[in-house]
Amino acid sequence: MAKHNIPNSVRLVCMSIVERRIREKQALREKILQTAWEIVKRDGWQSLSIRKIADAIQYSVPVIYDHFENKEAILMEFGKQGFCLIIKKMMAAKSKASTPEDQLKAIAIAYWDFAMKHKEYYQLIWGMNIPSCGMQRCMPDRFDFKDLIMGPLNSIMEENKKETEMGCIQYHTFWSILHGLVSIKMVAPPDDTFEVDKRVMEEAIEGFIKNLGS
Repeated sequence: MAKHNIPNSVRLVCMSIVERRIREKQALREKILQTAWEIVKRDGWQSLSIRKIADAIQYSVPVIYDHFENKEAILMEFGKQGFCLIIKKMMAAKSKASTPEDQLKAIAIAYWDFAMKHKEYYQLIWGMNIPSCGMQRCMPDRFDFKDLIMGPLNSIMEENKKETEMGCIQYHTFWSILHGLVSIKMVAPPDDTFEVDKRVMEEAIEGFIKNLGS
């Protein structure tokens, strides 16, 4: 039985068509995310919907569903971006500090700065009055966040002969201080007290670290 050899030129044309369709699909996916982000920046997370995205890019709703199963899938995508960004900034800050005490301070400042500069990401990943993406699901390296803090925490406790079994409690205390102050800042009326608020955070962390060594 004779074999049907497909000319190379035909193969190249077919490959070109497939590659173009892949690029077009990826471009539309990115456009959907970009438009969704613009809606969130302008109107907040509560206003985001598949219908609004479709209307904004002038496509039908089913086209959006071809790329994302539902709104939750879009939230998950942004949640992953947010967690990757905050971990990256915390790791960079920690790497510039030499002592465990300074590392905790650097992590706290990086955390605060991230929350102030990327409010939308912060609100999403911690579920502040909006549907959360779910930390355990949308954080690609969810253990990195805790490990970044636990490392210097345990070092300080070991140096001061404290029970390292208490490290988990201290971790939650550390994060509670940060998240609590960030939350207060975000819900407070706009004013000019940013630097004062940041100093409050820094002093609170200083007291927390001092208590670890006492």
